[in-house]
Amino acid sequence: MAELLTDDQVTAALTSLPSWKAEGSALVRVVELESFRRAIDVVNRVAEIAERVDHHPDIAIHWRTLTFRCWTHVRGGITALDVSLAEEVDSVLDDGLR
Repeated sequence: MAELLTDDQVTAALTSLPSWKAEGSALVRVVELESFRRAIDVVNRVAEIAERVDHHPDIAIHWRTLTFRCWTHVRGGITALDVSLAEEVDSVLDDGLR
């Protein structure tokens, strides 16, 4: 099972995730896309990755604004799995925002 990251490790991870912030026990990113359809496309792509890696973010959809929360539920906080998933979400968003 993945171990919780220390506050220093989370801070270090955020240096390579500039669009994310630590909020409570999760990594959080909010993004606004150009349309609802594009937002849903991004959610679907993230869902495919989450299923493949068996680690799932919380995703809130509000019209064309998406909020991603990555945290390891069974550990009650942020682990390396969440950092990796945040990087994957960034990759999808980089493709989706072009």
